[in-house]
Amino acid sequence: MTLSLFDQFMSPFLLGVPLIIIALTLPWSLFPTATRRWLNNRVLTLQGWFINRFAQQLLLPLSTAGHKWAVLLVSLMMYLITLNMLGLLPYTFTPTTQLSLNLALAVPLWLATVITGMRNQPTHALGHLLPEGTPTPLIPALIIIETISLFIRPLALGVRLTANLTAGHLLIQLTSTATFVLLPLMPAVAISTGALLFLLTLLEIAVAMIQAYVFVLLLSLYLQENV
Repeated sequence: MTLSLFDQFMSPFLLGVPLIIIALTLPWSLFPTATRRWLNNRVLTLQGWFINRFAQQLLLPLSTAGHKWAVLLVSLMMYLITLNMLGLLPYTFTPTTQLSLNLALAVPLWLATVITGMRNQPTHALGHLLPEGTPTPLIPALIIIETISLFIRPLALGVRLTANLTAGHLLIQLTSTATFVLLPLMPAVAISTGALLFLLTLLEIAVAMIQAYVFVLLLSLYLQENV
């Protein structure tokens, strides 16, 4: 029986328990924790340096009020990177290929930024719906368009992350299948396809990290408009 290529994105079950729960909780156990010693090991030092640099880069355009979100945004960045990278290992499941999970992350965080803007500066937040100097006949149409674009933001966040990871996984599976099929028939072509598979794997590793960064970066831009 020929299985669909999209079967790899179905949430697996074991004894009636969805394994996506394990996939979501496993990354937290992989992060090294700081010790009580004065000096930490190289892994902790590198992790701390990366978190500090990322937090500085992310919070640089934000005002002081937006710095309260530093822990949340940095934790989300590390969590998404770990989920995406673990999904590249053999016999694993990538939770971030599920649109429902990505929307569950995007919608509450986007809504929190909107609520923050409405509470702290309602005039400025509502002013984004109507650019200054708009001709009077275009005001109703622009308000509708800007409102739709505002509500599309969380959908765009979730779909972007889902589509990029799904496309990368499909390309890797198609290329690996072609390599195994061509190996006994045309070894030279199979070797070339294997080299392409290696390059695709490197590209997917980069995509896994970049998409996690883009997800958090867009959230910080939405936050910047509302603080």
